[in-house]
Amino acid sequence: MKVEDFIVSKRPRLSAITKHRTVEFADYERQLAAMQSTVQAIQQAYLGTRERAILVLEGWDTAGKGGVVRRLGWALDPRSFKVHPISAPASHERGKHYLQRFWEKLPEHGQIVVFDRSWYGRVLVERVEGIATTREWRRGYEEINRFERLLIDDGIRIVKIFLHISAAEQIRRFKDRVTNPLKRWKLSYEDFRNRQRWAEYEVAIEDMMEETSTKQAPWYLVPANDKPFGRLAAFKILIARLGDGISLEPRPLDPKIAHLAAQLFDRP
Repeated sequence: MKVEDFIVSKRPRLSAITKHRTVEFADYERQLAAMQSTVQAIQQAYLGTRERAILVLEGWDTAGKGGVVRRLGWALDPRSFKVHPISAPASHERGKHYLQRFWEKLPEHGQIVVFDRSWYGRVLVERVEGIATTREWRRGYEEINRFERLLIDDGIRIVKIFLHISAAEQIRRFKDRVTNPLKRWKLSYEDFRNRQRWAEYEVAIEDMMEETSTKQAPWYLVPANDKPFGRLAAFKILIARLGDGISLEPRPLDPKIAHLAAQLFDRP
């Protein structure tokens, strides 16, 4: 599995993605544990520095975004790890520029922030559902590219991952959620309604990647019919981008702290 294999460098054809790699569960658990330790080390390396990062998670309904977020949450300290699940704008946000509510959620120094869905709603759901006019969503591509360039120029690392599943796999997961009482809370009326517009969303997703996968902030397209493989791929991409140029060696003890500790420990 190479990170470069997932980068979107040209317009993708989602319908042409028929191969979804799998991973054995024992191998998955072993790799995930190691990757969680590495992500934890990256988070610790960010603390007390100006480093900060954003993970943008997009994907089809039931594609596994929540599973990636949960496994990050199991590894990271919540004091510097934030998750923003994005839904429709609140009433007080609807009259403002659509990017404004995201400015308010950007990471502070030392933080890693996840957007479970994001500003890309302007060129996805708002486009397909007719919430944004054609002029608005077409303008959105350049607005988003400018927005991300501003963040990157200010020192924020951005990782954009799209989890792709097949239409047949989505039906299987819908059935699982309907029949499993512990998963029914994940279902909504919109999930089934959106399903009826699969072809329109497919075109919107391909347009989005073609227009906004840039050299500085590329899209990573992960085939995720196999949940374990999708999670491992997401972690591998995240580690590569967030850990680039970062020393994961433990920091040396501050001499002042070492001096005070020596005085304390040497007391009878």
